[in-house]
Amino acid sequence: MRWLLSILCLVFTSISSFSQVIPEARSRRLPNLPGYEYQQLHFGFLIGFNFLDYHIYNSGARTEDNKYVARYAEIEDLAPGINLGIITDLRLAKHLNLRVLPGVSFGERNLTFYNEYGEKVDDEPLRIKSTFIDMPIVLKYSAFRYNNVQPFVDAGISLKYDLAKDKQSHLQMKSFDTCLDFGAGIDFYLQYFRFSVELKSSFGLTNIHSFQVDADYDDRPYQQALSSLKSRIFSINFFFE
Repeated sequence: MRWLLSILCLVFTSISSFSQVIPEARSRRLPNLPGYEYQQLHFGFLIGFNFLDYHIYNSGARTEDNKYVARYAEIEDLAPGINLGIITDLRLAKHLNLRVLPGVSFGERNLTFYNEYGEKVDDEPLRIKSTFIDMPIVLKYSAFRYNNVQPFVDAGISLKYDLAKDKQSHLQMKSFDTCLDFGAGIDFYLQYFRFSVELKSSFGLTNIHSFQVDADYDDRPYQQALSSLKSRIFSINFFFE
């Protein structure tokens, strides 16, 4: 969580820095980039940080493979990852835009397994690394612009393909995932471009844990401990348009 606090501090520092930029146009009480929000089509790019998580459904199974002692998994800490993408923004109506944000994301989740007595099964967590090809499609609703600031909310769906889907640390993951995305942020109109900060949450709709009937003997206790894994992703994104 120290990473999350550090990044939040960076966000607020960035907002404070941009808010102190006073170009010549503003000194004349004129807004920057007048009419920019009414463009029919524009492009840009994004960079950001992600924190990958799981909604874990433990099975509580007691089988011969785990010596009839149930195992339970949890994620104790969120590791930061990176988001990169490009922006295509189409204006549909006043205050409403359709945005397609293809990109790539890098991150990892660290699963810690405990037995039913609260003891750790392994000294180190299982590190599940992911490299997503990401295709979010969202609707963005913007409030009224006040001078050079405009808050917004957005929601949509994202399709993800994990290039690192092969077995990692006793578990097999499915390559495809589908998430519902919800975000909120602020657009800042600067002298030459629009800079935006967004906080976003993504919630997986499908079980991405792939149970293998023919799994190796050492892998079976880990696979049987889980009935389902669904993605939860928290992101802080910076847009340049």
